[in-house]
Amino acid sequence: MKTFSATPADIEKKWILIDAEGIVLGRLASIVATRLRGKHKPSFTPHMDMGDNVIVINADKIQLTGNKREKPNYWHTGHPGGIKSRTTGQILEGAHPERVVTQAVKRMLPGNRLSRKQMTNLRVFAGAEHGMEAQKPEVLDVASKNKKNTRV
Repeated sequence: MKTFSATPADIEKKWILIDAEGIVLGRLASIVATRLRGKHKPSFTPHMDMGDNVIVINADKIQLTGNKREKPNYWHTGHPGGIKSRTTGQILEGAHPERVVTQAVKRMLPGNRLSRKQMTNLRVFAGAEHGMEAQKPEVLDVASKNKKNTRV
């Protein structure tokens, strides 16, 4: 018996649509990261981009547990003394709430070239509208997978 190793001809990608309204951020990011890597497939090969293309809508309506809305997020401008910070709540209420979901998914992937390529298969939209109807995405109901995925 030989170990199966996928080749580019074996890879079959799907388009997945996930509605993030009312879903807890960490649980959503974990499911999206698994789909992006392709670990849900029985033919998973770690060194190949086998994951699906994932569309996340309603990123501005995700739920955070505990005091995570007050948690500061830091970044550096590259200039001396250029450290900046905003709370997660400020980012969600600001102009780009989709960055919270994108950053959470990015941090759940390994930090290498392949995961940077896999991140290009993620599209996050703040509202319910997305321009990916032509790809005919399959809807993945994350809320029904586990009762802890939604916060009441």
